[in-house]
Amino acid sequence: MKKVMTLLLLSGLAAPALADECALVIEGNDAMQYNLKEMSVPATCKEVTITLNHTGKLPVTTMGHNWALSSTADYQAVATAGITAGADNAYLPKDDPRVLAYTKLIGGGESTSVTFKTEGLAGKDLTFFCSFPGHFAMMKGSFKVG
Repeated sequence: MKKVMTLLLLSGLAAPALADECALVIEGNDAMQYNLKEMSVPATCKEVTITLNHTGKLPVTTMGHNWALSSTADYQAVATAGITAGADNAYLPKDDPRVLAYTKLIGGGESTSVTFKTEGLAGKDLTFFCSFPGHFAMMKGSFKVG
Protein backbone atom coordinates (compact mmCIF):
# COMPACT_ATOMS: atom_id res chain seq x y z
CA MET A 1 0.00 0.00 0.00
CA LYS A 2 2.85 2.37 0.84
CA LYS A 3 4.37 1.81 -2.63
CA VAL A 4 1.04 2.60 -4.31
CA MET A 5 0.68 5.83 -2.35
CA THR A 6 4.24 6.84 -3.21
CA LEU A 7 3.66 6.16 -6.91
CA LEU A 8 0.43 8.15 -6.89
CA LEU A 9 2.15 11.05 -5.17
CA LEU A 10 5.11 11.01 -7.58
CA SER A 11 2.90 10.75 -10.67
CA GLY A 12 0.92 13.76 -9.46
CA LEU A 13 4.14 15.74 -9.09
CA ALA A 14 5.36 14.77 -12.57
CA ALA A 15 2.34 16.21 -14.43
CA PRO A 16 3.11 19.87 -13.66
CA ALA A 17 6.76 19.32 -14.59
CA LEU A 18 5.75 18.03 -18.03
CA ALA A 19 3.41 20.98 -18.57
CA ASP A 20 6.25 23.39 -17.74
CA GLU A 21 8.38 21.96 -20.58
CA CYS A 22 5.74 23.32 -22.96
CA ALA A 23 5.84 26.86 -21.52
CA LEU A 24 8.90 29.03 -22.15
CA VAL A 25 9.84 32.54 -21.03
CA ILE A 26 12.11 34.94 -22.90
CA GLU A 27 13.15 38.51 -22.10
CA GLY A 28 13.85 41.47 -24.36
CA ASN A 29 15.58 44.66 -23.22
CA ASP A 30 16.25 48.26 -24.27
CA ALA A 31 19.60 47.21 -25.80
CA MET A 32 17.72 45.23 -28.52
CA GLN A 33 18.66 41.86 -27.06
CA TYR A 34 16.82 38.70 -26.11
CA ASN A 35 18.27 36.82 -23.15
CA LEU A 36 18.07 33.56 -25.17
CA LYS A 37 19.54 32.58 -28.54
CA GLU A 38 17.95 29.13 -28.54
CA MET A 39 14.58 27.82 -27.39
CA SER A 40 13.28 24.27 -27.57
CA VAL A 41 10.38 22.13 -26.46
CA PRO A 42 10.08 18.34 -26.53
CA ALA A 43 8.14 16.66 -29.32
CA THR A 44 5.60 15.56 -26.69
CA CYS A 45 4.32 19.16 -26.47
CA LYS A 46 1.19 19.40 -28.62
CA GLU A 47 1.21 23.15 -28.07
CA VAL A 48 3.64 25.61 -26.57
CA THR A 49 3.21 28.91 -24.76
CA ILE A 50 5.86 31.57 -25.15
CA THR A 51 5.86 34.46 -22.67
CA LEU A 52 7.84 37.56 -23.58
CA ASN A 53 8.85 39.94 -20.80
CA HIS A 54 10.18 43.36 -21.82
CA THR A 55 12.70 44.16 -19.08
CA GLY A 56 13.49 47.64 -20.38
CA LYS A 57 11.90 50.99 -19.62
CA LEU A 58 11.33 52.52 -23.07
CA PRO A 59 7.78 52.68 -24.53
CA VAL A 60 6.49 50.43 -27.30
CA THR A 61 6.68 53.26 -29.87
CA THR A 62 10.43 53.66 -29.28
CA MET A 63 11.66 50.21 -28.29
CA GLY A 64 8.78 47.82 -28.84
CA HIS A 65 9.44 44.10 -28.87
CA ASN A 66 7.49 41.04 -29.86
CA TRP A 67 8.28 37.38 -30.47
CA ALA A 68 7.61 35.99 -33.93
CA LEU A 69 8.31 32.58 -35.44
CA SER A 70 8.90 31.49 -39.02
CA SER A 71 11.02 29.01 -40.88
CA THR A 72 14.65 30.08 -41.03
CA ALA A 73 14.41 30.21 -44.82
CA ASP A 74 11.49 32.69 -44.60
CA TYR A 75 12.52 34.78 -41.59
CA GLN A 76 14.42 37.54 -43.46
CA ALA A 77 11.68 38.00 -46.08
CA VAL A 78 8.94 38.01 -43.42
CA ALA A 79 10.79 40.55 -41.28
CA THR A 80 11.47 42.81 -44.26
CA ALA A 81 7.85 42.61 -45.46
CA GLY A 82 6.71 43.44 -41.95
CA ILE A 83 8.26 46.90 -42.04
CA THR A 84 5.51 48.14 -44.38
CA ALA A 85 2.80 46.25 -42.43
CA GLY A 86 3.07 48.81 -39.62
CA ALA A 87 2.70 48.75 -35.86
CA ASP A 88 -1.02 47.89 -36.00
CA ASN A 89 0.00 44.54 -37.54
CA ALA A 90 2.95 44.01 -35.16
CA TYR A 91 5.25 44.74 -38.13
CA LEU A 92 4.33 41.41 -39.69
CA PRO A 93 2.66 40.84 -43.06
CA LYS A 94 -1.04 40.33 -42.36
CA ASP A 95 -2.40 36.77 -42.79
CA ASP A 96 0.97 35.55 -44.10
CA PRO A 97 1.25 31.74 -43.76
CA ARG A 98 5.02 32.11 -43.29
CA VAL A 99 4.32 33.65 -39.86
CA LEU A 100 3.85 30.58 -37.66
CA ALA A 101 3.20 32.41 -34.37
CA TYR A 102 3.68 35.85 -32.83
CA THR A 103 2.94 38.03 -29.84
CA LYS A 104 1.71 41.59 -29.82
CA LEU A 105 4.25 44.40 -29.50
CA ILE A 106 5.02 45.50 -25.94
CA GLY A 107 7.01 48.26 -24.28
CA GLY A 108 9.22 48.37 -21.21
CA GLY A 109 7.83 46.64 -18.14
CA GLU A 110 5.13 44.82 -20.11
CA SER A 111 4.55 41.13 -20.77
CA THR A 112 2.67 39.15 -23.42
CA SER A 113 2.18 35.53 -24.41
CA VAL A 114 1.26 33.40 -27.40
CA THR A 115 0.14 29.78 -27.45
CA PHE A 116 0.40 27.78 -30.66
CA LYS A 117 0.20 24.19 -31.86
CA THR A 118 3.45 22.37 -32.67
CA GLU A 119 1.98 19.95 -35.20
CA GLY A 120 4.26 19.75 -38.23
CA LEU A 121 7.09 21.73 -36.60
CA ALA A 122 9.21 18.87 -35.22
CA GLY A 123 12.61 18.72 -36.88
CA LYS A 124 12.05 21.96 -38.84
CA ASP A 125 14.66 24.73 -39.04
CA LEU A 126 12.85 27.62 -37.30
CA THR A 127 13.86 31.13 -36.27
CA PHE A 128 12.26 33.36 -33.65
CA PHE A 129 12.76 37.11 -33.93
CA CYS A 130 11.49 40.56 -32.99
CA SER A 131 9.76 42.12 -35.99
CA PHE A 132 10.04 45.75 -34.81
CA PRO A 133 11.90 47.61 -37.61
CA GLY A 134 15.66 47.36 -37.20
CA HIS A 135 15.48 44.74 -34.44
CA PHE A 136 15.21 41.47 -36.35
CA ALA A 137 18.90 41.25 -37.30
CA MET A 138 19.97 41.43 -33.63
CA MET A 139 17.01 39.90 -31.84
CA LYS A 140 16.74 36.39 -33.22
CA GLY A 141 17.46 32.80 -32.34
CA SER A 142 16.69 29.21 -33.20
CA PHE A 143 13.55 27.39 -32.13
CA LYS A 144 13.31 23.61 -32.02
CA VAL A 145 10.47 21.16 -31.49
CA GLY A 146 11.65 17.67 -30.63
